[in-house]
Amino acid sequence: MDEFSFAQKQRLAYIDFKLYFTGMVTRSEIVSHFELGLAAATRDLKIYKENALDNMAYDNVQKKYFITTQFKPIFKYDARRTLIKLANNISDGFDGIGYTSFPIESPNPLNVPCIDIIAKLSQAIINIKPINVIYTSLSSGSGARELVPHSIVDNGLRWHLRAYDRKSKSFRDFVLTRITKVTIIAQTPSHEEDKLKDHQWMRMVPLQIIPHPKNVEHPTAIKLDFGMENGMLEVNVRAAMAGYLLRRWNVDCSQEGLLSGPEYQLYLQNIQTLYGADNLSIAPGYENS
Repeated sequence: MDEFSFAQKQRLAYIDFKLYFTGMVTRSEIVSHFELGLAAATRDLKIYKENALDNMAYDNVQKKYFITTQFKPIFKYDARRTLIKLANNISDGFDGIGYTSFPIESPNPLNVPCIDIIAKLSQAIINIKPINVIYTSLSSGSGARELVPHSIVDNGLRWHLRAYDRKSKSFRDFVLTRITKVTIIAQTPSHEEDKLKDHQWMRMVPLQIIPHPKNVEHPTAIKLDFGMENGMLEVNVRAAMAGYLLRRWNVDCSQEGLLSGPEYQLYLQNIQTLYGADNLSIAPGYENS
């Protein structure tokens, strides 16, 4: 594909995507999507055919190209990103999203951060600057804080900011929706405020997750759900994020797999790996020994 221009790749990717996810593509769709002439669209289809001989077949009656049983995509698709794009009708220009109704649904998020706050935080992180924020916490209410942010994180339930808190002199998590004002400070952070000093963030923790030994009658179903190999799924996660992941997936972190209920289908096999990690109070069943 290196011999093609960016625009050409974009059109070939569109054809590939339409075939893969809708089973068909037409010349008129290419013309409409890219505002091309018929001759140009015909040329794109010819080039695609030359690069993927067995991917599509033309139906003279319906005037459409249909996917074949030999189809193999010529572009790579990440399953998670593709589902998010399809569910939210988001197009990157390389696909047919927005012009085709896909039967994929995603529940609406209950909490959406302010885009202006996100923009300011992004600026501060990229330019390595401290910020002054108005933050409202459950314990102390609303007030000003000076933070040195380094990452914006999706913890599965909501978005938060990972930052050095100058008040507590520690790295902590701040929920984005509770930040109501951001002012960038024209200052260079100290060495102790650098992301590399956030040991919980820099430390990677291997989690060995297996089907729950007591709550699951047919563990093969769980193995299929999570693509487990040899009966186990190993996930490497930042220590600062471990508690969030374990809570999101209701992973039983008790010593003997004591949590009961249909929601606990997973069990953490190597509980000792959590030693020293923060945020474990939210990990189901975990007890500090």
